[in-house]
Amino acid sequence: MHKYQLIFLNLHGFVAQALINPSVIFSHTNNYNHTIMQKQLFITTFIVLVFSGTWFAHAQSTEKAVPIFENGEAQVVKEFEDPGRWIRHDLWVETTFDTDGDGKPDRMHVSVTRPYQTKYQGLKLPVIYVTSPYFAGVASNIDEIMWDVRHEIGSPPESRTHPEVIRTGDRPFISDAHINTWVPRGYIVVHSSSPGTGLSQGAPTVGGENESLAPKAVIDWLCGRAPGYTKPYGGEPVEAYWSTGKVGMTGTSYNGTLPLAAATTGVEGLKAIIPVAPNTSYYHYYRSNGLVRFPGGYLGEDIDVLYDFIHSGDESKRAYNNATVRDTEMMQGMDRETGDYNDFWAGRDYLNHMEPMRAALLMAHAFNDWNVMPEHSYRIYKEALAMGIPTQLYYHQGGHGGEPPLQMMNRWFTRYLHGVENDVENDPPVWIVRENDDRLDPTPYEAYPHPESSDVTLHLHPGAPGRGHLKTVKENNQTTETLTDNYSFDGSSLAKAEITDHRLIYLTPELQEDIHISGVPEITITLAASKTAANLSVWLVSLPWNDRRNARITDNIITRGWADPRNYRSLTESEPLVPGDFYTLTFDLQPDDQIIPKGQQIGLMIFSSDKEFTVWPEPGTELTIDLDATSITLPILGGIEAYEHAAGK
Repeated sequence: MHKYQLIFLNLHGFVAQALINPSVIFSHTNNYNHTIMQKQLFITTFIVLVFSGTWFAHAQSTEKAVPIFENGEAQVVKEFEDPGRWIRHDLWVETTFDTDGDGKPDRMHVSVTRPYQTKYQGLKLPVIYVTSPYFAGVASNIDEIMWDVRHEIGSPPESRTHPEVIRTGDRPFISDAHINTWVPRGYIVVHSSSPGTGLSQGAPTVGGENESLAPKAVIDWLCGRAPGYTKPYGGEPVEAYWSTGKVGMTGTSYNGTLPLAAATTGVEGLKAIIPVAPNTSYYHYYRSNGLVRFPGGYLGEDIDVLYDFIHSGDESKRAYNNATVRDTEMMQGMDRETGDYNDFWAGRDYLNHMEPMRAALLMAHAFNDWNVMPEHSYRIYKEALAMGIPTQLYYHQGGHGGEPPLQMMNRWFTRYLHGVENDVENDPPVWIVRENDDRLDPTPYEAYPHPESSDVTLHLHPGAPGRGHLKTVKENNQTTETLTDNYSFDGSSLAKAEITDHRLIYLTPELQEDIHISGVPEITITLAASKTAANLSVWLVSLPWNDRRNARITDNIITRGWADPRNYRSLTESEPLVPGDFYTLTFDLQPDDQIIPKGQQIGLMIFSSDKEFTVWPEPGTELTIDLDATSITLPILGGIEAYEHAAGK
């Protein structure tokens, strides 16, 4: 602030004090001509107020800061850059639902960080909004809350431990995420805690309707359509007078799921979202083609575990929430016995709710994310394209998380929140980071999958207990091969083994040229089991396996897939296997875009229990594969011609 502005601010305070209690000015005048001097003071005060007010308003009007744009991107503005001058405050936004059973609409705890010009210069700015169930802390002992994975398929344990979350954080702070990036560039950053977490009321539902309606209510408040208050109960009204009514959302993982949840409500004012590694379906997160399958790194987790993990809300409401959500809705709906898709899971699949969505979508994910797997983003991206929503896709080659480059995000928000015509809608629609490149240096493409990729079907030829072969020709010799389940051996050990009874593996010839896989591999497999239920795991690998310390995440595992053979006929209705009978099922592996370098072999590995992802039944179940009726289809740039050239045909 200009030094003269500070002088006149002090003068305003002095004069205001004099108006309230004129005698303070004359405390050392011995009351000489007191009445006359009071009259003179009031006349002087009036003149000073008029002059200083006019001058101060003029000083403000001539020095107003506004957002600045260059090359279609919002730039850092010096006047917005000082955190010491940002305005921070919190409030509670009232929703349309009551999920904690207290008979009152749930209110969401919201915090705001904005440039001081939004208060003192009348500046209105767009909002970048981040919401999360994690801001107030999570359960501390993860191991104790996981389901025990040592059990037969279809016979899970009856109970597990339910620890309490100790809430952290003090008002008005919720999170500093994204503030330092976006406030200096001319945005207001808003955070909120999800229902039943932190100081937000309600119950956590992990994908339930209130997790979509809560951010909708906050956006409605930002657009002047919902009430906000200074307190969780009662309180004075709070208005977002500083908002332009244009909102963007972003976040990673669960925090990336919630922008999509809000967008599926069709809420007016939500103009753009950038979900990073979002969980777009809790069924796809905790199940694979009917199989109970855990997210990578969280063995034994299920949807009720995540509920306990985030339940940091009001302690007095937790018993009610536990009884109604975790112990009733979830226990009755999640079905850990069969893994079937049902109404409970359908309600937590955002693909089923996209019809109202209008927000421009920049989707970001990683092809080697084995926590929230890459299919989550791809399925939403495809539907958004089909709906005509402005859409871009960014994939990198790393693991879980990883935002797009700031330039991409900046252009996206600049276009749809500030309304700057930067032609972002005509930028390349797909950006993929190549294997040796920095994550912030993606390569542009016309589409994903790559327009030049086409399917190549490879057939299995025997070699067990060693290594068989993948060939483009099928030899109808009615060959079968058998593996024996044993969860003691992890997938990487099985892939590296020259000989083992616990997996079947089939390899291409050593590649003479690079092969570029782009799209979704598909497997058709015909098998028989020695028991009424069995895990089925499939890895596509690149051999020889790279065990060096500097091995990249793309060096060994190309992609993966899992399925429950009991769901060979239907995803919604499993049926026990008849031991010895053969069943055929077809399912997708995870989408990928990867260049397999020459000198490697592509391997299809089939095994049963995946130590890192599935339950651990007693070892000994046998799976017998009909090689003639089993094949893998790979989307390869250049199709069959490119493959045969690389394979030395």
